[in-house]
Amino acid sequence: MFLYDFKAFPNTNEGNSTVVEDIMEAKKKWDLLALASIPLVMTLGNSMLIPVLPDIEKKLNISSFQVSMIITVYSVVAILLIPIAGYLSDRFGRKKIIIPSLLIAGIGGLISGWAAWQSDHAFMVILIGRFLQGIGSSGAAPVVLPLVGDMFQDEKEVSSGLGLIETSNTIGKVISPILGAYLATIIWFLPFWLIPVFCVISIVFVLFLVKVPKKKEQEKQSFKEFVKNIKEIFHIEGKWLTAIFLIGGIIMFVLFGILFYLSTILEEKYNIHGVMKGLVIAVPLLALSICSYIAGKKIKQNKVVMKWCTFLSMVLLGGSAFLITFTENVYFLLGALFVAGIGIGAALPSLDALITEGIEKEARGTITSIYSSMRFVGVALGPPIYAILMKSSHEMVFYTSAGVSAVAALAAFFAIKPEKEKGGGGDKENKDKKQQQVDNLKPALE
Repeated sequence: MFLYDFKAFPNTNEGNSTVVEDIMEAKKKWDLLALASIPLVMTLGNSMLIPVLPDIEKKLNISSFQVSMIITVYSVVAILLIPIAGYLSDRFGRKKIIIPSLLIAGIGGLISGWAAWQSDHAFMVILIGRFLQGIGSSGAAPVVLPLVGDMFQDEKEVSSGLGLIETSNTIGKVISPILGAYLATIIWFLPFWLIPVFCVISIVFVLFLVKVPKKKEQEKQSFKEFVKNIKEIFHIEGKWLTAIFLIGGIIMFVLFGILFYLSTILEEKYNIHGVMKGLVIAVPLLALSICSYIAGKKIKQNKVVMKWCTFLSMVLLGGSAFLITFTENVYFLLGALFVAGIGIGAALPSLDALITEGIEKEARGTITSIYSSMRFVGVALGPPIYAILMKSSHEMVFYTSAGVSAVAALAAFFAIKPEKEKGGGGDKENKDKKQQQVDNLKPALE
């Protein structure tokens, strides 16, 4: 009879399990990279036009307010349709909504590109194309956030994945003004034509690389249950959800408003044109991108950190905007906007993680889509309102930016109250309510 020291021998099952886990982790990374292409494409399709807007204004002989509608029309339709896309993604599956949406966005890009090239009534037809792009955008990028939440069980992995998605979004913002400005030096309407190309690439990535976790038939919900669940969620979680929606909208309002402002004054006041203008616009966006990536890695699943990161980021954004009112020196302006970009970059992954991890999976698609819709409200309002403010003064542009940032900071401070960690106390009644919410969010197909 032999006595074996089993610790001396490798556990075959454990070894196989480790190999399988490594393969699954590698696969998820490819999934994430494919998903990251969606916000990248959607951002390029919108932000790439920012440095080209003054050229479009001159070529089509339209006003600055009219040219701002090229951004606003895209955003307004997305505001209206994003919640519907969220519901449909919860009911029928994320991938079944994302791919047709990318296709519609590509068709919209083709129409806008053709109009700018051939149409006698180019402006109105471009707006029609942008309308279709907005429809496509409403069903593509916002659905990515809940899909990341579906793919991972661990909150740390969810936060990291969301950080990558938000980084892809912000990288798109960095690249887009440079790429858009460069393309416009070749042919002014060329940026429109690249949108369908990017959409096709993203469709291929999603089709072949992304494997969505299957939903059981009984997990799908009817429209009646959908409305009921949304009411229940806002009854229990309404205060902090409303604050996050408000902050997300304000961030996009300030960001796109300032980008629109920069695109105009760099040419008119500082005589900076073409690719150089794109590089200058990219400076604050680069800070935003880097900080977004770092924040996504660091916040992990700590909701208290997320709250204070959001609050301090809004203080930083508001403070930077206020300082700009004292001078119009271009170097000071860019330095302050670089700091403002850091503030926005730190806030965005925190907001994404708070809203994704704070809502049960059954309703995650709908709630995150409403959040995305509120962000598009900011995108839609920024350019036209800043176009009006610019007629007043440089100071008014940045007083407004500082004021709304202060509102966002106050919302983060007073309305976002993460539950204390285990051992630090907690409200039993609130926990009971949250458990009731979980029970109610297990819909059955009627």
